[in-house]
Amino acid sequence: MSIIITLDIMLARRKMKARDLAEHVGITEQNLSLLRTGKVKGVRFSTLEKICEALDCKPGDILDYEREDGV
Repeated sequence: MSIIITLDIMLARRKMKARDLAEHVGITEQNLSLLRTGKVKGVRFSTLEKICEALDCKPGDILDYEREDGV
C-alpha cells in the first residue's frame, strides 16, 4: 500500500509558495518539505485541516492511494 502526497500539485494550482503555506499552517518549511516528499509517517488532522483551508481543497485533493502490484 502506498499513500501518494500530491501537495506540490495543489500548491502549483493555487499559485502558492510552500513558504507561505508553512507560515499559514504554523509548521516549519522543513517539516512541510518532509510532508511534500512523503517522508513522514503521519500527519495530524489539525495540520491537514489547516492545509486544506489554506489551499481551499479537500484531503483527497492532496492525498492519493496506489495499490502495490499483485494485490
